[in-house]
Amino acid sequence: MQLDLNLLRVFDALLATGSVTGAAERLDLSVPATSRALGRLRRGMGDPILVRAGRGMVPTPFALRTAPRVRGLLDGADALLNEDRAARPEHLERDFTIRVNDGLAATLVAALVDRVGREAPRVNLRFAPEGDERPEILRDGTIDLDVGVSRPPSPPDLRSEVLYVEHVVGFVGRSSPLAVDEPTTEELCTLPHVVTSRRGRRHGPLDDALAEVGQSRHVAVVVQSFVLAALVAATTETVTLVPSRLARQLAEPLGAAWFPIPVPLPELQVVQQWHQRLDADEAHAWLRSVVREVTALRAG
Repeated sequence: MQLDLNLLRVFDALLATGSVTGAAERLDLSVPATSRALGRLRRGMGDPILVRAGRGMVPTPFALRTAPRVRGLLDGADALLNEDRAARPEHLERDFTIRVNDGLAATLVAALVDRVGREAPRVNLRFAPEGDERPEILRDGTIDLDVGVSRPPSPPDLRSEVLYVEHVVGFVGRSSPLAVDEPTTEELCTLPHVVTSRRGRRHGPLDDALAEVGQSRHVAVVVQSFVLAALVAATTETVTLVPSRLARQLAEPLGAAWFPIPVPLPELQVVQQWHQRLDADEAHAWLRSVVREVTALRAG
């Protein structure tokens, strides 16, 4: 049995979403049509592809081994089909999945959507949250581009480009006593702190820096999102740390203020990362250039 590109796209979507319904939504197909395609894939590949596990489905070992090769074939087909139009974004037809954390998403996504919408209206963007940092999801094409804080060392088959260097600042409601002047370390420790950590950690670089000057803070709240931390700090008698670009964007809408931290903290290197197979893909290179230019325009 021959497997055409459409069936391989179904395979790719099934592996990416882990469900027939998710694959159908991703490909804009009906669920029955996607289910029939899965049946054809199972017969053609001689493997179940997805098997039931509790309430969900998981890929078979064969499917996991095959996924990177299928993704490579699809990338090659897309590059071939768009080769004569790659220099003209207005004619480009492509789906891109970009992973970005919430602190960057709030300052990047709207500008990126606007720029891509104007230059390449047939390009579809899908934004995925952080949570799975395995390099495999760049290798198998689940994620086309990862934009976030660098996490060295990077595997040799992944490419990285520094977009900008970020630092964190304090963020409080405008009526907070810390909003008047640049606070001292003692003043910084007078208010309860809201900490952002996807893993629920309460201790961070600020605690180490404060300990060196004989100070400590009280961490009252731990949340998983910088935006939520900013909202809490803006509306309660607490203080939080957020990236400086996010602070500038949210201060006025939330009626808040931001200030420099009175102790030295590590800078954050923000990068975009992709798999090496996409180095020569002109459409992907165009996307990377747009991300680069959008982040540069929002510097300051």
